[in-house]
Amino acid sequence: MKKVAIFVDIQNIYYTVRSAYGRNFDYNKFWAQATKGRDVVKAVCYAIDKGDKKQREFQTILRAIGFEVKLKPFIQRSDGSAKGDWDVGIALDAVEYAEQADIIVLVTGDGDFDLLVNKIRTKYGKKVEVYGVPQFTAASLMNEASDFIPIDKALLLN
Repeated sequence: MKKVAIFVDIQNIYYTVRSAYGRNFDYNKFWAQATKGRDVVKAVCYAIDKGDKKQREFQTILRAIGFEVKLKPFIQRSDGSAKGDWDVGIALDAVEYAEQADIIVLVTGDGDFDLLVNKIRTKYGKKVEVYGVPQFTAASLMNEASDFIPIDKALLLN
């Protein structure tokens, strides 16, 4: 059985799915598809913690599915802008688990990950599947992926 490691950029997926479809991503359907016939060595969702009840309930659901949930505090700057980004953490974890997994699944549309995907494919010789909303996924990321799997209506909550 092939070993898979899954890394989900929750903020990116939440906003791109909402913008494209006005609905929410179905993490159960995704899990079933991404793990079918595979042994999961690691599965992590990365989120920003705003500390509200609804968000904590969502995190509990993710853990019940099988994900580890990593949180960073939401930082509101004095100029009104906000900071909260897991790019470096996702990249470090993906590289760490690239040696243990046959397949890396990255769920994001963020083009900043194109270099990461290239490195995992070329240095480690691993397959990298990228799930993203087609119209909001960087072309460079889609091009670097071994397989690009579009997030469409089949992966949305009804």
